[in-house]
Amino acid sequence: MPGSDDENSGQPSISPISTDAHHRREFSEDTPLLRAATDLPYYHSIQSPDETFRDHELAADVELGEDDETPSEYETRLGRAISFSSQTGIEPSSLESAMLRDTSRRRHGSNKGVNGIQSRRGSTATGAEGDGNVQEQKSPFHGGISVRQFWLIFLGLMGNMFIVCFDSTIMASSHPVITSYFHSANSASWLSTAFLLTSTAFQPLSGRLSDTMGRKPPLIFGMVLFIAGTLWCALAQSMTSFILARALCGLGAGATMTMGSIITSDLVPIEIRGIYQSYINIVYGLGSALGVATGGAMADHLGWRWEFGVQIPPLLLILATSCVFVPRNLGLSHNKENESFLTAMKTFDYKGSLVLTAGTTFLILSLSLGGNIYPWTHPLVLTALSIFVVSTPLLIYIELHAPRPIMPLHLFTHAPRSNLIFSNFVSAITINAIIFNMPIFFQAVRLETATSSGLRLLVSALSGTVCGVSTGFLITWSRRLKWPLVLGGALVFLGPLTLTTITKDMPIAIVLLFLALGSMGQGFQFPGTFMAILAVSDQAEQAVVTSTLMLWRSLGTVIGVASSSLVLQNALVKYLDAFVSGPDKEEVIRKVRGSIEAIVDLDPHYRSQVVAAYSASLRATFIGAAGVGLITLLLVSPIRMPRLGKRS
Repeated sequence: MPGSDDENSGQPSISPISTDAHHRREFSEDTPLLRAATDLPYYHSIQSPDETFRDHELAADVELGEDDETPSEYETRLGRAISFSSQTGIEPSSLESAMLRDTSRRRHGSNKGVNGIQSRRGSTATGAEGDGNVQEQKSPFHGGISVRQFWLIFLGLMGNMFIVCFDSTIMASSHPVITSYFHSANSASWLSTAFLLTSTAFQPLSGRLSDTMGRKPPLIFGMVLFIAGTLWCALAQSMTSFILARALCGLGAGATMTMGSIITSDLVPIEIRGIYQSYINIVYGLGSALGVATGGAMADHLGWRWEFGVQIPPLLLILATSCVFVPRNLGLSHNKENESFLTAMKTFDYKGSLVLTAGTTFLILSLSLGGNIYPWTHPLVLTALSIFVVSTPLLIYIELHAPRPIMPLHLFTHAPRSNLIFSNFVSAITINAIIFNMPIFFQAVRLETATSSGLRLLVSALSGTVCGVSTGFLITWSRRLKWPLVLGGALVFLGPLTLTTITKDMPIAIVLLFLALGSMGQGFQFPGTFMAILAVSDQAEQAVVTSTLMLWRSLGTVIGVASSSLVLQNALVKYLDAFVSGPDKEEVIRKVRGSIEAIVDLDPHYRSQVVAAYSASLRATFIGAAGVGLITLLLVSPIRMPRLGKRS
């Protein structure tokens, strides 16, 4: 009999599907007590149909915080609540039920536990639906994509990034061959300027466009532009045509590099994003190194046109893969998926995009030409600077009133994101000031060849790559975001500070160690900043945040080269005039300012004077870089960062 069974067992028997009135009454009395189980955060994270919220809560529960309860503590507390309020005399031992054991396993267990919750409501899913849910939960990636689809997308993005990095660095070693072919050696600087100008200007535009029309259209459009520009480079018949082709390549490179980072952040949960950032750093380092190492050799043995021709087949394969596997609605919010293209584009910030692109373009143009190709007083340089100065307040006004600004101003007015963006910008200035001027030290002070000085830079490049790769894995392992910012900021400051002490006779090992410090700081700082700003930004803002961060980093690169060159040249005028003495003083100064290679052929008397002048000028440049690097450390030291898995 039921009554005797209950008496013998000492425990009540409750059937959730009983039709007996007494049992229904007994169940309703216990319902408020049993409902306590559903008030727990991790219960709701499992039951919630919102996939994003559920994934976030499960990620946050991987590691128990100070306020988290273990399953055993929860069972004890629930048992006490039932004992004291139900007056049924249920002992805590009676809580060893399947429901609570399953709850514990759901919190710490497998995907199967997560998907097995529907039986509590008395409803059973079909076999097909259950299998589909289990399959979906097995993928750790966002967007409802499978593991296989993710890797097809990610490998395509990484392949494209590798080729873009290769393409952007082959000019370093092959531009003498190309400019000589067209008999235009005086136009060599335009090859890099055209690429850098368009790639930098197009980064924020592609990021905000992806919020309006989804990630796929800007990605595919950027790939098509890059393929067309690369093919144009291979077929160019004049220097003007080749420069225009490099500008088109820059447009495609800016879009695809930005979209690669944005799509990776869309698909990869923030708590494991560091691992994939390390993969990106590996590809970036390998592509850049291979371009520098093989560009000259390919130009000499295969012909410079094949440097671009070999890129076309893999680029076409990557384009086809992206067209097939990148989801069409990736990056679109739910209420925008059904909008037409014209409706979505009505909210796009056209005015801000135009002014930002113009201002960025003319700033880069003035900094690239001024003091390099033309004097700073040249009308073209002054006009470019004037347009930038006028566009800056105009952009601020437009962005203050735009409904969806291309560069939201609140990113620059609230910590920690403002600190992260500006520290990223300042670090880029410091690091590029070092990289640009250290070859001058090796060639003008130590009197080494250009080839030898280039090989010296490989040490710093490798050290920066190793630190960058390690940072992503270490962030994922430690779940802490601030340490790479502080460590990177300290090294960015110490790098140029130690370089102020280098001399002609200092052992080369010590010089290379001091040179590596700044690159190591970059390796910690850049991926650390990227991870940190994603962690403190909403998912809806990650595209504009990513493109803004990359824009300011690129601007820092240009400003670092231009400003350090300006300091060096002005200091050189002063120190050459002070240190060089003799009847041929004016002729010697003219020669060494026109060509560093002329220093080796000077009379020993003049050579030592010129070397001393270059050494003093470089010391002044590195002192300025150290001062800028200190700003990086001051910006990141006071900010507070959350631990991974808990978005703020």
